[in-house]
Amino acid sequence: MDLFAPGIDLSQGILLASRVHRKYRPVFDGLSERDRAALALYFLPHRSKKDVLEVTRPRVIKWYCPFADQRAFPSGHRYCINVYSGCQHNCRYCYATGYAASYPRCRANFRADLTKDLDALDRYEVKPAPVHIANSTDPLQPLEREYKHTLFALEAIAQRRHRFTTVTVLTKNPAMLTTDPYIRVLHRLNRLTADHPRSAWFAERGISALRVECSLAFQGAEVCELLEPGCPAVESRLRAMRFLREEGLPVVMRIDPLFPRDPLPGGKALHDFGVPDIQPMAHLERLVEFGRGIGVGHVVYSVAKITRPRASALPTVMERIKSVYEHMAQGQPLVCRGGSWRLPDGPATQLVIGPFLDVCRRSSMAAKMCKANLLSTP
Repeated sequence: MDLFAPGIDLSQGILLASRVHRKYRPVFDGLSERDRAALALYFLPHRSKKDVLEVTRPRVIKWYCPFADQRAFPSGHRYCINVYSGCQHNCRYCYATGYAASYPRCRANFRADLTKDLDALDRYEVKPAPVHIANSTDPLQPLEREYKHTLFALEAIAQRRHRFTTVTVLTKNPAMLTTDPYIRVLHRLNRLTADHPRSAWFAERGISALRVECSLAFQGAEVCELLEPGCPAVESRLRAMRFLREEGLPVVMRIDPLFPRDPLPGGKALHDFGVPDIQPMAHLERLVEFGRGIGVGHVVYSVAKITRPRASALPTVMERIKSVYEHMAQGQPLVCRGGSWRLPDGPATQLVIGPFLDVCRRSSMAAKMCKANLLSTP
């Protein structure tokens, strides 16, 4: 019996899979021969003469975080679609500024390339996997009002819903999703038909097939202007999250990233470093209580990274926060990884995370660290 459509060579896929880089092997080795071949044919370059192959073939629907070693970051077979290059929200703390385009723009041939990737998923009969829109640039930034490439992507995914499990949309501009035709396509994406390969699995566990992840880490307008000057207003995001929940759509609230708060170790305060009170506990409590009140699935958190932008100097406010980190580390070096500085694990990190988790516990709100949230998305 043929395992693929006519003209598709199973043996070629098996041979390609045998050459995949070792950092991806935990994903490939756990599959049946047929699924391993399908994954190789979609992700790996067919004509490369290299002995070891990277997952470089797709145009738009790409391997989630291709730099990560699956032995340390077991994200498995999942996709990421970055609709635009760069981001107009201009968040000072965004880790993607370390590698993303220096100015926001449309991706060349996005719609045609997305269609080609969807056709390839069908041609090779790749088993369904989660898709994330997006991890490096907001899919609903102002560019979307003119070009509507994200809407095109959502509608195209809805038409090939059998190729995807969970669809996650991550944004700081959920208000755009409350309008037609976005709201209609979200409802389509949230329903798995009976013939979907994972329909019974999701139904038995009561798991939603769609996640709208809305980022809102601050309440103060001055702080928002300082750290995320291009983002929609706080009230706009709150109204949109409430609307989406009233529509019965699953919402995850990202109170992310978390920043240091007073008091700092050694009797110091943020103002000693020229840093404002970014996230007072009262503000975090109100955000968590809002999420509980509208019935979000859970909240996501992480500790802020200090990332030097690819094409410019570190913003002044982040340079000052880096000084706060160095003080909090109490003589330990900051962790430098992937072009970003982080607090070392231990007391300094717990000073940031611990009080926030206490707030979540008191509100009976489930909280997941960013990495755990990703890995738990089926």
